[in-house]
Amino acid sequence: MTQETSATNESIAAVLARQRTEAEASRAAAAVGAAGSRFPEVPRGPLEDEQTWRQVRDLFTIDPTLTHLNVGTIGSAPKRVLDLLKVADYDFARRPRDPYPPTTMNEPRAVLAAAYGCDPDEIAIVQGATDGNSRILNGLDLGEGDEVITTTHECYTMQAPLNLLHNRRGVVVRKLTPKLGPDQSAEEIVEMFEAAITPRTRVIQWAAVTFTVGTTMPTRALAELAQRHGLISVVDGAHLPGQFALNLHELGVDFLSGSGSKYQCGPMGTGILYARNKVLPEHNPLPLPTFWPVISLWYPIEGELPPRTTTREPTYDIGTFVQKTGSADLSRGPALQAACEIFQTIGQENIQRYVHGLSRHLKHRVAEHWGESALFSPLHDERLHCGMVAFQPFRNPEHALDMNRFVEFEQRMEDEYGVNLRFTFFPVQGSDTERFAIRLAPHLYNNREEIDHAVDSMIKLTEAMS
Repeated sequence: MTQETSATNESIAAVLARQRTEAEASRAAAAVGAAGSRFPEVPRGPLEDEQTWRQVRDLFTIDPTLTHLNVGTIGSAPKRVLDLLKVADYDFARRPRDPYPPTTMNEPRAVLAAAYGCDPDEIAIVQGATDGNSRILNGLDLGEGDEVITTTHECYTMQAPLNLLHNRRGVVVRKLTPKLGPDQSAEEIVEMFEAAITPRTRVIQWAAVTFTVGTTMPTRALAELAQRHGLISVVDGAHLPGQFALNLHELGVDFLSGSGSKYQCGPMGTGILYARNKVLPEHNPLPLPTFWPVISLWYPIEGELPPRTTTREPTYDIGTFVQKTGSADLSRGPALQAACEIFQTIGQENIQRYVHGLSRHLKHRVAEHWGESALFSPLHDERLHCGMVAFQPFRNPEHALDMNRFVEFEQRMEDEYGVNLRFTFFPVQGSDTERFAIRLAPHLYNNREEIDHAVDSMIKLTEAMS
């Protein structure tokens, strides 16, 4: 047999390998599906209804003695997702066979694409937002002197690969510090970015939700800004999947990474990479940027990829070229699909409304006791609202700058009150000194009673530590 070397066709060996491993993944998923009757039925209906919420809570394995308010760092996978992982891994352990031939994860990618508002050829399952960020940035065609505009509130998983581009290729990384607090506005954020654009700017990069203080950046407005100036838009969307009702096409961005293990409550070590793969003028009329799939099992071993499309029809499936599969992915891809399907059954708009309602309640409780000025998160511009809240719990100015005090606060909240939260630190405008904050991030498995318990406990602890 002659191996096909065309960029758009698979070799016969690759086709056989992919079909075999697609079948293996389907076997594992089918085994879990057959056992699905062991798990509670996924409820439908408003989460504000007590009975519905308790049915949702029963889907998860969270320790009932723990109030988990740190989904911004890690979520909790539903029972049936954990079982899918176990069944798939057990099946390979019971009947060992070759797990390495690549699979393009067609079914999981199709489910995720439908849920997130894009097409399967534009999405790949990766090993978290960290993996996605690095692949996106290193796949861009940037060289010495090209500028990337970003912020000082990006996660380390974005700042590190940006610095790598600077050191390796001479890319200039310009970091902006946004205004914080209850009065920040979407217009100010867009104006901040626009004022920083120069003739050397090639990329605008931002976090869809800042992990530091929980500001939902005006992503559509920033995408339109990038389009007006002919720039590439790159978004760290770690906190989008599972929290927001997403439509990636409508956002109009070129690239976006997302976590599968935070708000989406999928397995650890999962995420998505979105790469715009067609020109939809109503969302983003710009030509597709050059993008190199730097980690790829499917990039042609000879020849080149076809030119990127200039129309609504793709010339090739960029998601497949980006999709990587090792032994772990055979279970984690379908498990992320299962987590997404659970959330779609509950209703993503239902989840977003409920989670953001908990966050509003939390903000108002914080403002009542500590005052609005204690908030680093936005309060008055509803467009910037999300499910995370960051604030300053210590009234003493010296305590507010003492990192050790925040470390102690975080640990004692869990040890003494059973509340899991975290502290963050970040630059602020007009100061060379970083600030510290306590950040809380509720999710669909929390309720108002847990929010009130957390706030009451924080009041007691801050008084004790003062």
